[in-house]
Amino acid sequence: MLAAMSRVPVVLLALLLGAQAPIALAQEPPPADAAAADAAPSPAPEAAPAPPPLAPPPAPVEVTTLAAPDAFSTPGRDTGLPPTLWRGTSLAIARTVLPILAQRSLPPAGAALARRVLATGAPGPEGAGSDPVLAAARGAALITQGDPRSAAVILSRAPALDRSAELARVAAESALLAGQDARACAIEEALTAGRDDPYWLRLRAYCQAIAGKATEAQLTFDLAQSQSKDPAFARLMGAKLSGGGDPGQPSLRNGLDLALSRSLGLDLSLAKPTAAVEGALGAGPPQDPAWDPAGAPPDLASLFTALSGAGPLAAVELDRLLDAAEVRDPKARTRASAAALLAAPFVEPLGPSLRARLAALSLADHRAPAGRLMTLEDAAAEHRAGETALVALWLTADAGNAGLSAGDRAEIVRALRRVGLERDARDYALEGLAGLK
Repeated sequence: MLAAMSRVPVVLLALLLGAQAPIALAQEPPPADAAAADAAPSPAPEAAPAPPPLAPPPAPVEVTTLAAPDAFSTPGRDTGLPPTLWRGTSLAIARTVLPILAQRSLPPAGAALARRVLATGAPGPEGAGSDPVLAAARGAALITQGDPRSAAVILSRAPALDRSAELARVAAESALLAGQDARACAIEEALTAGRDDPYWLRLRAYCQAIAGKATEAQLTFDLAQSQSKDPAFARLMGAKLSGGGDPGQPSLRNGLDLALSRSLGLDLSLAKPTAAVEGALGAGPPQDPAWDPAGAPPDLASLFTALSGAGPLAAVELDRLLDAAEVRDPKARTRASAAALLAAPFVEPLGPSLRARLAALSLADHRAPAGRLMTLEDAAAEHRAGETALVALWLTADAGNAGLSAGDRAEIVRALRRVGLERDARDYALEGLAGLK
């Protein structure tokens, strides 16, 4: 048995006997190349690649807070006036004068001045902010003074149209005057305040009618008439709804009348338009007054021609007028004195002799409030162009049908010229001279 066991491999024998001590087994020597590899030093690890250069930190972003558009910032057209127009202007004066200009048409020189300053896009008086009432007054004044196109441009960008019935009404009227019926209807549809006012009911009836909603238009029209009867609108709208009645003469009181008369195909030349509608009917922007020397009094024709240009007035012209102011005839003396006062602001320089002769004039016909004239003078002295223009327009509107007195007009001419409103100063002077019959 032992002989048989001797043939059992040593390893197996050890396992069978449960030997506790490990048995050393003969192992083959490692290959020569492996030994050499073990003996050779390990290669040095490759160096890590250099990190990419750090990008410079981004430059700090400068954040500029833009001022919100105010009631004067949006331009209606290019007027050539600077963005500093309203600098220093009293907000209270603006809030007083603009509603006046929205209600009263001015003579040609005043209307041209109003259109120019109110169509200018420039930051408004301090505190104007996003005042919808002031924005509405600006637009309404432009419409009344004959520039509805500028009003339409300005009010097309006005915020809060849906929340201010006053602003929305002016915007809708300006759109109708500009022939933009769809925009006017969109303004009416979006309005959330004052929708039951008769004006909005009439506009809604018109919009429903042109959209082919005859039944709704009739109901809205009846509701509008039950609140406030308007014979002219009733006549035109009745013909629109019936599709065959006689509409009679066109009506050109406002934008809604104009749009309705146009939609009926009426001959607009048969009705007298208001200033706003007349401005809408004209081609292109409103025209400045044109003063024809041929229509001037014969003795003032040369002065008229000189002031129609752009250069200073020759001192000899003023000397001639002052000579005429020394005649005995009271009427001729008054007339020459008025002409001299209107011409004097354009003489450069006004030397000592002419100043003395002007001081001797006895024409004293100021009719404007003294406080208003003082404000005009102060605004001009401090180069507050916008305020100067507004006070001049205030004085013009207050003068009414009687017109400005020669003394008040001369003060306006002088003030406008001092703040750089040269064209307007000449218009006021020429208008005054044309009235000296």
